[in-house]
Amino acid sequence: MMGSHDRHTSNARWIICGLLFLAATVNYADRQVIGILKPTLQSQLNWNELDYAHIILQFQFAYALGYLLVGRLMDRTGSYRGFSLAVVFWSLAEMAHAFARSVTGFGIARSALGLGEGGSFPASMKTVAEWFPENERALATGIFNAGTNIGAVVAPLTVPWITLRYGWRWAFLATGALGFVWVALWLIGYRLAEKSVSRGGLPVGAPDFNPPESAHRASWAHLLTRRKVWAIAIAKFLTDPVWFLYLFWIPDFLNKTRGLGLLNLGLPLVVIYLASDVGSVAGGWLSGALIRRGWAVLSARKTAMFVCACGVLPIMFAVRAASLWLAVGLVGLAAACHQGWSANVYTLVSDLFPSQEVGSVVGIAGMAGSAGSMLIAEVVGLILQSTHSYYSIFAMASGAYLFALGVMLWILGKDDRPVNSVAPGN
Repeated sequence: MMGSHDRHTSNARWIICGLLFLAATVNYADRQVIGILKPTLQSQLNWNELDYAHIILQFQFAYALGYLLVGRLMDRTGSYRGFSLAVVFWSLAEMAHAFARSVTGFGIARSALGLGEGGSFPASMKTVAEWFPENERALATGIFNAGTNIGAVVAPLTVPWITLRYGWRWAFLATGALGFVWVALWLIGYRLAEKSVSRGGLPVGAPDFNPPESAHRASWAHLLTRRKVWAIAIAKFLTDPVWFLYLFWIPDFLNKTRGLGLLNLGLPLVVIYLASDVGSVAGGWLSGALIRRGWAVLSARKTAMFVCACGVLPIMFAVRAASLWLAVGLVGLAAACHQGWSANVYTLVSDLFPSQEVGSVVGIAGMAGSAGSMLIAEVVGLILQSTHSYYSIFAMASGAYLFALGVMLWILGKDDRPVNSVAPGN
């Protein structure tokens, strides 16, 4: 039987990390399409601001359920099989947008997309917990999480061209098809990685090598009695909405405040999401570097989170920035710091919980984050409908992270001892 040390020291773990990166890329390319097409869809389908907000709300509600239910599924089936099913489901849902004719139709397709995409982060974090040692987990998380920004870059570079040449429906069909390419790579790549680590000890037909799943899994009710779960969940509840603000409203912000049309959005969005990539990897690297210098694991994570929280503060000045590129720079800095923050919050789950509970805890935390995002969708819609200004929206975003860090530390108190994951085969 293969032990955790075999996985943690094999170069095969970086193949797995690369596949997780590609999954995150596909995930965010799919969900970013509607934000880029918002002005087009509003014009062609006669949506108002609240119609769009309601569609996003339906996505967030389903995404929350997906985190909770599919996260639990990952702890039962293993990430190999469960991740494959989730990506197939959300890819079909993305393609279904092409056949929608109304706000209701888009809401249904968006709900299905959210349900499937909710499985991505629980599966990814579970995989990281199984394949990486403590001092590499935040970096691995930062790397695969950087895929979200590559997806957000790919979409604005390709969706406008596809839309202008073939129509907006083909934008959804093309991005949805990417998921099936990823599933093929995952099925092949994961097997090759496991085979290389097991040195022939893993049967080729094995569905997943995941011995910890035979261990005791805590029920949802039991998990919800733990302060650690609530600390992570509330941190996600308070900060995830800010990322969804960037994802679904930054194209509209640039359109309304800077007059950028469909063909002019690409470069500013690319800059913002490339900055996010840097932040994602740097945030994960920072806590790992502190651990290698002898810092306690959780102290390193909290310090990295504090640095990221401070970096978000200047976004409140983006609305009144003197130039387009200053505004883009401020949003890019905030987005980068969010991703660094997120990499460390997710990694805290693998620090504080055994591997057989990681999927469930990430699911609960993700559901909390999506619940907060549902609220922000309605709040942003109402604010824009009544004030037509992003100033108060960005002001709320700027202080969310320091507040969330303070609340998280208060809830944890002294209940923040790390828990080593159950070692496969040990």
